[in-house]
Amino acid sequence: MIIDAHAHVLAPEVFYAYRAQLLGSGGYHQDPPKITEEALAASAAANVSIMDGVGTDVQFISPRPFQQMHSAKPPEIVHRWIRANNDVIARSVALHPDRLAGVAGLPLCAGAPVESCFGELTRAVEELGFIGVSLNPDPYEGTGGDTPTLGDESWYPLWERLVEYDVPALIHSAGCYNGREVYSDHFITEESIAVLSLMRSRTLLDFPDLKLIVGHGGGSVPYQIGRWKAARLAPGLGNDALDERFEVSLRRLWFDTCLYDQASLAHLFTTVGPERCLFGTERPGSGSVTDPDTGRPFDDLKPVIEGIPALSEADRRAVFEGNARRVFSRWPGPTTA
Repeated sequence: MIIDAHAHVLAPEVFYAYRAQLLGSGGYHQDPPKITEEALAASAAANVSIMDGVGTDVQFISPRPFQQMHSAKPPEIVHRWIRANNDVIARSVALHPDRLAGVAGLPLCAGAPVESCFGELTRAVEELGFIGVSLNPDPYEGTGGDTPTLGDESWYPLWERLVEYDVPALIHSAGCYNGREVYSDHFITEESIAVLSLMRSRTLLDFPDLKLIVGHGGGSVPYQIGRWKAARLAPGLGNDALDERFEVSLRRLWFDTCLYDQASLAHLFTTVGPERCLFGTERPGSGSVTDPDTGRPFDDLKPVIEGIPALSEADRRAVFEGNARRVFSRWPGPTTA
């Protein structure tokens, strides 16, 4: 079975008209988005067709990151919009329960305490049956606000809830509006900061059962690992809370395979081990264009991973299915494709 643990919802265009209404009304527009069952069924069917085209059996879908609006004001806009996203995901999953599963967006508002998202977290897990959450480490979306890094203890109430629910968090930045980066650049920047801040903190010691997946193969960290290995051992720099080699600490996290290059994927597997990697493509997304060297979309990653000779058959099974089942333990999915 091929489980894609990093994918985003496809929704009818009318859904994004609701986003414009929220922004235009300052969050006071009370009506839910007007999405007919027929329109939603067409979008969900298109998503399943895309999966079928590359041999994916199941996708775990979350809100489209750059559309989440975490920095919007007033916060009511964010709460209404994230709730609407989770509702669309839940309806899509209900149409294809054997092919899709829900990963919830969290209404983490710029400048607000992390506890402000707990109502939607509870609803998503307990009422909608979602199996994980998507976590934006920069709700200010690049606009200069000073959000504490994920290694800060201000995040501890959220870690406690995630451990209590036994749901993982996919660390995935959202929009970016600072003029120096496009959102794809911001993803990698924030994921790198997230990893390094966690490595320097007590978070993974204080919450040994916390399951954090770092999107896009861990940002820049696996590629730059030599710098961080040296820093941990250097006099005056090796002040990390984890008293072990950096490369050992890195294996306390999980990583997806959303890297559109075979050499990069091979390096990720060498660095953190295939036993810590979950198949993820973000398909359809920015990688859905054709690779001129292969004639396939960049995000058709199954044959790319199968073509890495260092991976054993057991390694491939773990990456494609087994690790996702371990991390997303609330998923009651089928045992065969």
